[in-house]
Amino acid sequence: MSDNKNSFTLGVYAPVLTGNDSRPLAVAHGLERALPGLRLGWTMTEAEGLVPLPRRDEWVRTQKMADGGLPFLCNDDENHVVTLTGWERPAGQCPGNQPQLKVSASLPLDEAVIAAAVDILVGVAEGARALWGHLTLDSMMLDIADQTGPKLYGPEKPPRGLPAIKFPEEIPSPEIPEFLGWLNYWSAAAARAIGFPDLTRDVELLSRARRTETGGWVVRLTDAPLDLDNPTHLDALKRAYERFPEIGGRATP
Repeated sequence: MSDNKNSFTLGVYAPVLTGNDSRPLAVAHGLERALPGLRLGWTMTEAEGLVPLPRRDEWVRTQKMADGGLPFLCNDDENHVVTLTGWERPAGQCPGNQPQLKVSASLPLDEAVIAAAVDILVGVAEGARALWGHLTLDSMMLDIADQTGPKLYGPEKPPRGLPAIKFPEEIPSPEIPEFLGWLNYWSAAAARAIGFPDLTRDVELLSRARRTETGGWVVRLTDAPLDLDNPTHLDALKRAYERFPEIGGRATP
């Protein structure tokens, strides 16, 4: 699978699946449309390893996952591995004490993914009807974990001068994003919850933002993938946290 120094993590957070929900297939189609040539036509099992799915769409429609999520899908390219899955997070681990569907994908850090990054995030987020989401280098996810607390282990304070963010279950509303990544998907509801856009304060962010068909936004914090070893990138992330104190539950006592 992908080396975490050379891959992206994509995560989107949405209302839970219900009945014969069409969203698992919409998510897979959205990711494939964004990356021409990608075919998520395989799954993995412990017994058989990589298993082809010649009738993938029909197979996805018939899967009833015990965890309330999406079945695991992947491509068959060891040099450019793409995976997609999802699961239901229980209410006690979620903002607003409401259960959520989390959809997660792993993608390689390469020119094709970087060029299509906004379309990838939009395709997955709007296919899932997500409230918010992100696309971020795997290496940065370690910093996000160290920002989150309070906890009984790990660093006493967040790394790199970043602000502390709360655990998801301490955030009051599911529309409030839990953290910031390189690309940030905010549904119309999430944008309202954090006060974006403000035409006076958000000139820089709007220059790297795109409106989606459903009225949401994708906001790119830096032109190149966010690298926190780059002081300019780190400053951009700090400014974004300062602009949106609601993110990570920091505006609540």
